[in-house]
Amino acid sequence: MSEVTLEENRFKYAWMIRPCEIYKDEYSECKYWKSRFHQYFIYGHKIDCSSWKEDFKNCEIWEANKSEDAYNAIVESEKKRRLNRLKGHFGNRIWKKRDKPPEDWNSPLPEWMQENFKNSYLEKMKNKEAQEALEKLDKYCVIM
Repeated sequence: MSEVTLEENRFKYAWMIRPCEIYKDEYSECKYWKSRFHQYFIYGHKIDCSSWKEDFKNCEIWEANKSEDAYNAIVESEKKRRLNRLKGHFGNRIWKKRDKPPEDWNSPLPEWMQENFKNSYLEKMKNKEAQEALEKLDKYCVIM
């Protein structure tokens, strides 16, 4: 087994590690006085920002010398953040999850809805994009 393969297996979650500047920015944003006011308004208390600072420190260590301890600490922190973000999704007991789309997922919209959208901004943009695509096709000549 080559060294590259061993390295890939050892650090297979490296894709989860953000650029170090992002951790620094998140820490700064979390400590900013406007953010503190928002946190107090939403949660009733200030949020602990130390995880962002710790992740920034570990990220710098990871980038400098590929420390396995720093790598593990960042990956665990990212996994915890991801699980916390998806808690509502996994804890859902109301909506039934599908394994395939509905049979008529791409059927045309009802006529009344098509009529309402006829002069909408999105319809104009869609028509503009289609027109530009046609103009591009007109520029090229294909001989078969």
